[in-house]
Formats: sequence, C-alpha cells, structure tokens
Amino acid sequence: MSAVPPPQSVLLARQWVVNYFNAQSDEAARGFIAPDYALDIGDHLLAGRDTQWLPAVAQQFAQFPGMGMTVHQVLPGSGEKADRVALCFSEHGASGGAGGPVAVWSGVAIYYARGEHLVFCCAQEDYATRGRQLRQGTTDPVDPPAPAPWDTPALGTSPEAEAVVRLWLAQSWPRVSAEVRVDDEHITGMPLYFEVESTEVLDLFSSGSDVAFRVHQRGRYRGGLPGVPARDRMEVLKLNGIVRVLDGAVCSGRVIRDRGGLKARLLKD
Repeated sequence: MSAVPPPQSVLLARQWVVNYFNAQSDEAARGFIAPDYALDIGDHLLAGRDTQWLPAVAQQFAQFPGMGMTVHQVLPGSGEKADRVALCFSEHGASGGAGGPVAVWSGVAIYYARGEHLVFCCAQEDYATRGRQLRQGTTDPVDPPAPAPWDTPALGTSPEAEAVVRLWLAQSWPRVSAEVRVDDEHITGMPLYFEVESTEVLDLFSSGSDVAFRVHQRGRYRGGLPGVPARDRMEVLKLNGIVRVLDGAVCSGRVIRDRGGLKARLLKD
C-alpha cells in the first residue's frame, strides 16, 4: 500500500513548528510565511510579518530563551477549506532562561495557506495558566505529543459532526463532559461560568469525526475568574478548539478560551 502524501497545509505547519518556532529562526519564517501575514490572537491583530508579528514573537523568545512547542493534534481541512490546518499544541520553557520558573501553556490555532505560504493565523493561547504557574512556582505537565503529526491525512468533511458541534457551542460554560478539557480547569478544578446567549462561528471545519472551530460567544460572565466578581452585562468570550464527535455527541477534545482578554475588559470599568 503506497503512502498518502500529507496535504500542503500540513507540510506548512511542519515548517512552522520545526523550522521556525522550535529553531527560533526568523530566516526560516521568511521562506514560507507571506509578508502580509497576520495573527489574530485574543484581542490583538498583528498584521505584517516583519513589522508586527515577528517582533512580537521575538519578545516571547527573549522572555523564554529555550521555549519550544509540542504538537498534540493536527487537523487538516478538506474541499473548499483545504487551505487551512488546525493545531492543538503546548508551548513551554523557563522564564528568563536556565534556572528560571518553568511554565507550560496550551493553545489551539488555525493556519491559512495561499499556495506555498501561510498568510493568516487565528489562535488562542492559555496565557492565564502560564501566569498562574509563574506566580506559584509550579509547572503543569506537558500533554503527550502526537505520534505522527506530519503524516496526518485529510479525512474529508462530516456535515453531521459539524452540526453536532455547532449545537454544542451554543451551550453555556461550564460543560459536564470531563473528556473535553477546557483551559486548565482539569488541573485547577476552578471553572469559568459564562452564560452564552449567542454564538458567532467565524470558522469551523471537520476531518472525519474531528471538528476544529474559531468562535466568539456573547453572554454574561457569572464568575470563576480570580478577583473578578460577576458582571450583569454583555461580554464576548473568544475560543478555539478541536473536538471529536461520537454517536451524535461531543465526546472529547481541547478548548482554549481568551480568559485574559475577558478579565481585562471586566476590570476596565
């Protein structure tokens, strides 16, 4: 049986992780990332590879000189969404370098390709859990790596699985399924309470029974953020995730929400 070559989106994701990020090589990035590349993360849009995005990442590399990325899942799109790939990953390193406090924080990102270049990324990274570890002097475990992330095939779309996930995303937080790990709640046991009133799906695609999404939820914060009382006003909770559907229900997965951005807005006034 002949091997199936991975989609172009997966090959680009490999360059991102191996050649650019883990090597901390701006030169490598310029070889496959378009000059007009933009990153949408939390409440920030970093538009321009050389003017905004690379300098911003360089600041992280300066704070965590040995920082690296471990990939836990790769999900390539198919059909009209074959230009994108979702990654579930962890970043980890010592603040200030060797001997400094060590943190591990998770993220879910969707990368968009144009030909042989990446042109856009929307991501959520759990900076709140990074801050918790640095303050407390504890280090969370790194989840197991995907055994063959760069050999992941595109399995085709599943409208049925996508419909299940759209309904699931309309529910409020917290959820009852312990198999869907959300932020660091499986570590701290402290859930975020957010009453969802409407859901805007900015992107959603499937590969077999797995579904990746980028979503903005509008609703009311009801508690769960340390030092932030409930507020009776409309807020936006931004989240990315990859979940699996089995027997008509979401059964497992990873979701990262922009708790930091939500907290900053709640404390602003």
